[in-house]
Amino acid sequence: MLKEQLENLKVAAAKKISPEIMKKMLKSRMTVEGSGILDRTIRRGEIIPDFSLPDTQGKSVALAELRAHGPVLITLYRGVW
Repeated sequence: MLKEQLENLKVAAAKKISPEIMKKMLKSRMTVEGSGILDRTIRRGEIIPDFSLPDTQGKSVALAELRAHGPVLITLYRGVW
């Protein structure tokens, strides 16, 4: 079900993006994949170094603070704009 929803979102987003821009995005993706950088990324289950980022209110939140309450799941969201 989630896979289906994600595919539907992907199709809907693609309709909003011009073919020229889509071509540039795909070329950029291929460049990143071909660079080898993905081989150096942190994998699921690995412990990452502590860092701090602002929350939605601008307050600094440290990863160590969150870890004190249990496992932390980090997701990255890139919206369509």
